[in-house]
Amino acid sequence: MARTYRVLAALLSYPSAELKQNATALPAILEEEALLEPEQRSALTAFLRELDATDLYELEERYVGLFDRGRAVSLHLFEHVHGESRDRGQAMVDLLALYEEHGLEVAPGELPDFLPLFLEFLSLLPLAEAQALLAEPAAILRELAGRLARRDAGYGAVMAAVATLAQAPRTGASAIPDEDADDLAALDAAWEDAAVRFGPAESLDGCGPDRLRARLRAAQRDARRSEACGA
Repeated sequence: MARTYRVLAALLSYPSAELKQNATALPAILEEEALLEPEQRSALTAFLRELDATDLYELEERYVGLFDRGRAVSLHLFEHVHGESRDRGQAMVDLLALYEEHGLEVAPGELPDFLPLFLEFLSLLPLAEAQALLAEPAAILRELAGRLARRDAGYGAVMAAVATLAQAPRTGASAIPDEDADDLAALDAAWEDAAVRFGPAESLDGCGPDRLRARLRAAQRDARRSEACGA
């Protein structure tokens, strides 16, 4: 089990008083496990200090402005595989089954593909198994790291750390195009038809974890194609 995953999950979650209270203690976990390079640990420590020194209301506004104004940096992984999310239903069911198999309960109304929840789940697994699962959406994580770095250095550093743990490729991929966070018309268009749909129509051939891994690998394959074409 790796507590580093839990630290990253906390940093990508909605800011809370509990996070601020523990901000000065979390760098010790990163140093003790040393799963990340020193430069990344230093960047995360600096971000934690920033969180500790910033008013909670301001942190909440910053988080909402970054993650809730559009879909380009959505923390819901399957949005980046399925675009408008019409095929997310069965993937959600498969991921929920994986969580339940390992004894993780998901709160009502919480979507299982939310990255902080996924990282929290990975923190419960043996390190090798956690790394293998995180590698499945690696191309998505690389793309998110780049997009967040252009918007917010602190959260960009967090996502870059997640991408490093995933051994992400140099080229990222997402079914959601990047967007100008200040272009309100474009943001409205991006949210159209984005509802999550569940039910029999969502099912694909195959079953359970294998189907889940196939869905997560979709963007990874796209990234490799893009990298090969650019070589």
